Amino acid sequence: MELVLECIHKKVGAQTWLYDMDMALHSNAVTVLLGATQAGKTSLMRIMAGLDEPTGGKVRVDGRDVTGMPVRERNVAMVYQQFINYPSLTVADNIASPLKLRGESNIAGRVRELAERLHIDMFLDRLPAELSGGQQQRVALARALAKGAPLMLLDEPLVNLDYKLREELREELSQLFAAGQSTVVYATTEPAEALLLGGYTAVLDEGRLLQYGPTADVFHEPCSLRVARAFSDPPINLVPAVAMGTGLRLQGGLELAPRQPLPIVSAPDLTVGLRASALRVHQRPGDVALQGEVELAEISGSDTFVHAATPLGEVVAQLTGVHYFELGSAVTLYFDPSQIYVFASHGALMLAPQRTGGC
Repeated sequence: MELVLECIHKKVGAQTWLYDMDMALHSNAVTVLLGATQAGKTSLMRIMAGLDEPTGGKVRVDGRDVTGMPVRERNVAMVYQQFINYPSLTVADNIASPLKLRGESNIAGRVRELAERLHIDMFLDRLPAELSGGQQQRVALARALAKGAPLMLLDEPLVNLDYKLREELREELSQLFAAGQSTVVYATTEPAEALLLGGYTAVLDEGRLLQYGPTADVFHEPCSLRVARAFSDPPINLVPAVAMGTGLRLQGGLELAPRQPLPIVSAPDLTVGLRASALRVHQRPGDVALQGEVELAEISGSDTFVHAATPLGEVVAQLTGVHYFELGSAVTLYFDPSQIYVFASHGALMLAPQRTGGC
């Protein structure tokens, strides 16, 4: 399915929920809608599905204008944060319902395959009311996958699951999407999900489409400071800086000479960005040293997040593996100057790190 949005916008009363935006979704690929709560993700998905009409603009499917066409006349599968299942049907029958409508063969085998991938095969004979919220969400997700609709809309489908299961299902979903024939739109607040699912990412903020393109491109080359903030978890470290010829002077007096030429700027006030993953505790040739004091160290999954007070202000370092730091202890963080982002005074990207390999 080719889905194209032309100058879509949405107003509710005096409030603008979605500002003018154009977007052409890539067929048989995943498009991630990434943004904080109330960024406009659900509003946009409801317009794509036909549940709501835009205040202006057109929705085209395979070149046909379907603006205002009700959802019952479209072949769409949608899963919300608030799961919806048939309460009187078993889990197996819930998943099988779209397969039966299509008259497919080997329904039982397909049901079991999806149930196993979503870790609910042991609940096939139960009713939804006998399951936990996370389990019911997985039933709704399995039914949507079974439908095989040309357009699949998933609104934060893993938000109700625990951390470990969420990590496992992200991997499973990326494989299921790659093997399927659906155009998938996946809404999330988590940059890690966008990176894992790959495909394309549209960054939304307060109803505005900030950037849309291949996920790796948007992550590595955010067009603005707003995009870099939205597509960073933990938050990108931001430091005021001043342009000095071909170099930079950062807050606290640290001077840097970027390895790439710095564009000529009309206003010298800039912002330097450094992702938390670019900071290390082990020095490499050419690194810049940053002295600091540990304010907080927290272990999350297989990473350690260190918050340190430095001459640049408070920075966060994301260290691979489990590390232990005493609060108030001295720490030296290192980074490669080629890994910095530079944003102009109005927020536009001026300089991004050079990408290596296929990443």
